[in-house]
Amino acid sequence: MVIDHSFYMNLAVEEAWKYQGLTYPNPAVGCTLRGEHGEILAVEAHHKAGEPHAEVNALKSAYYKLTQNKEILQLFTSEQIHIFLLKNHNNIFKNCSLYSTLEPCSHVGKTPSCANLIAQLGIKNLYIGVEDSNETAANGNALLVQSGLHVRLHVNKEKCEDLLFPFQKFLKERFVFFKWAQRLNGTTDGGIVSSEASRKNVHAMRNVCDLLVIGGNTVRSDRPTLDARLVNGKAPDILILSRQKEFDRSIPLFQVPNRKVIIASDFSLLKNYKNIMIEGSAKMYELSRDIVDYYLCYLAPAFGGQEGFKNIEDKFNILNAGKEAEDIILWMKRRI
Repeated sequence: MVIDHSFYMNLAVEEAWKYQGLTYPNPAVGCTLRGEHGEILAVEAHHKAGEPHAEVNALKSAYYKLTQNKEILQLFTSEQIHIFLLKNHNNIFKNCSLYSTLEPCSHVGKTPSCANLIAQLGIKNLYIGVEDSNETAANGNALLVQSGLHVRLHVNKEKCEDLLFPFQKFLKERFVFFKWAQRLNGTTDGGIVSSEASRKNVHAMRNVCDLLVIGGNTVRSDRPTLDARLVNGKAPDILILSRQKEFDRSIPLFQVPNRKVIIASDFSLLKNYKNIMIEGSAKMYELSRDIVDYYLCYLAPAFGGQEGFKNIEDKFNILNAGKEAEDIILWMKRRI
């Protein structure tokens, strides 16, 4: 293994993928902080919109590692961490290098400017995967160069672009991903497939998605709720894709307050939403093939069931392979 700039950036990329689908309307971003002798001081990510950005989380972790000052561990908002670091850093970061998958933000919004913080902490070297195309937050690199930092762009650019792609789609129109859980033999039926930890991860994604799409037959047979109760989150609007308009209204998904449930025979409703999750199996996969950007598979280490994806022959490029409890989580893009 070569320990170079790509190595440190890849650590940030891998950490950020753990939060893909959870940060909307913000991008999933990762950050690595390297010490002057090449030691890894922190590898962190942005977890949720409104919470500290990846760079702030990394600086917080690194500060504690370098100082063992537990006071910073009691700070959770970005503003609190910014103020504390600016007051107490004592130039401990002056010979550090920071690797961020995305250009640090320059504006003050729900959180203070990461670029301003980095500049004032005296960090010397900054390595960036991709520039920020969001005009409101862009130009952090220019600010940092003006402050005397050495800034190098496009480290692991392709991997960072794959990570950022959903955010780019949010900005322009919408991002659509297809999620399913399957066993090793490709089956999706026969009861619960994935682990509780994986199901909590899905509920966290439902909490931030605008719309969830499900097939009519699945609604009738499974009688689902399709909410985010495992994380105490909000329930997304539902599109039931069905030619038949009549449904038993006692099915739990119809009973969830503060959500819209729309029944339609096509996907035209998607134009009104930005972050869209499609849940289903083989039939829904085939119906949605032309509108899906990314695929998310929870692969359970088990055999069983009877129905699933056995007769579909598509191939995918794996963008990231992670692990949640015993399940493998695969973010993929279909080869066209």
